[in-house]
Amino acid sequence: MPDITDRFIRWIKYSVIPWYTGLGLTQGTITLEVRGRRTGKPTRVSLTSVRQGGERYLVSLYDRSQWVKNVRASGGQAVMISGKRRPIRLVEVPLEERASILLGYTRQRAFSHSGEASARLFFGLGPNPTLEDMQAIAENYVVFRIENMSEATLN
Repeated sequence: MPDITDRFIRWIKYSVIPWYTGLGLTQGTITLEVRGRRTGKPTRVSLTSVRQGGERYLVSLYDRSQWVKNVRASGGQAVMISGKRRPIRLVEVPLEERASILLGYTRQRAFSHSGEASARLFFGLGPNPTLEDMQAIAENYVVFRIENMSEATLN
């Protein structure tokens, strides 16, 4: 059984931070709500969205993240919360298209990290990574394109 410190940290990470980012007060950071693949209950996680070429993306810094497994199990159906709730569909981006999005991730400010800190902490790279650097590591990261449900139903 986890001790009180572990429970408190989990509460902050999975309740307080998603609630806060869901208010829409944090630039670039959103709350993603997706049904748990085992429980069927909605789960929430705060994620940094990447804007590039008129599209928005979500990057998983760990390919076995629970939210990634849940998104895949739900067929990409989720809700994005950032000031308001919007049903979305997440479409996994092919490997050959991920590097530029990952580079974009390192060039923006996240909720708790600068782009330089993201490059170092999450990707193990120096402060100014190149597209070639990202191509070399892209297979280790999952990227989803965010589609509004109205767009998703047209496809």
